[in-house]
Amino acid sequence: MTPLTPPSTQLLDKFFGDEAQALYTGRVVVTGGEAAHGRASGVVRTGDGTLLAQLRLPTELGGPGGGSNPEELLAAGYAACFHGVMSLLATRCGVVVHDASVEASVTFARDPIDGLFLLSAELHAHLPGVERGLAAELVRQAERFCPYAKMFRQGIEHIVVLAPET
Repeated sequence: MTPLTPPSTQLLDKFFGDEAQALYTGRVVVTGGEAAHGRASGVVRTGDGTLLAQLRLPTELGGPGGGSNPEELLAAGYAACFHGVMSLLATRCGVVVHDASVEASVTFARDPIDGLFLLSAELHAHLPGVERGLAAELVRQAERFCPYAKMFRQGIEHIVVLAPET
């Protein structure tokens, strides 16, 4: 088995081009499960089967809990990406960080502007043993680099279409 290692810090190098350069596309399929409702009883899986999660409506939304939900999955992606960027930036600066962690929360809420729904996010980075000023700078720079942070800050290009019948 190949040992796990972080990516090269070259991943932090600036890109110059006229079009976005796709590096990777993650794909999942969600089905409705027992209640035929992706949020209440769905199943999310990747094509290669490395991710298989039961989705359940949290108790706070009137569900039984006992499974994951879209907000947790989004928070997990955000925290993982931010942690990775922060770690690469620390490595590039020659800063040794032990036991760094990132807590992310994604809140599903009612939108007072249109009466529908909205999401908000909050992130807490923990860099034990790193001088406070340096840790703050690493977090500031990670917020600049992390595409999840950029998405929350600026929005995201997205396309929604009805798939062709098969």
